[in-house]
Amino acid sequence: MSTEFDELQELLSADARKLYSETVIDHAMNPRNAGIIQDADGFASVTGPCGDTMEIWLKVNGDTIINTSFMTDGCGTTIASGSMITEIIKGKSIDEAQRISQQDILDALDGLPQESEHCALLAANTLRAAIRDCIAMKREPWKKAYRKY
Repeated sequence: MSTEFDELQELLSADARKLYSETVIDHAMNPRNAGIIQDADGFASVTGPCGDTMEIWLKVNGDTIINTSFMTDGCGTTIASGSMITEIIKGKSIDEAQRISQQDILDALDGLPQESEHCALLAANTLRAAIRDCIAMKREPWKKAYRKY
């Protein structure tokens, strides 16, 4: 039985490698920074046009993103996009992170099929929303006490 399963898994992996880069497969199968950050400095939840929702948490020290995480109910390419964006922004300033685009994520993932490129856009949009939240919380820190994740 396990031999048949192994053969099937190899077949599926070979098919996936025709469509997706090794980077995409790695981030989809082994996502980095998945989960919730308690007492985050910035948070956003965005639903894309395909129905996938992504959430991003930011922990900031001064102007530098020191920790970040994500969660999604989306497909493998959405998982890979969320994982990659959290890797890209660690150690960056808020200003640098705000400039990260869909194309930056696509480049870091070594591309996505055209029908999946919107997943990288969802990650970029969610990041920008989390940064806006972070900036708003710095202006009015009392609101952080009422935040629910």
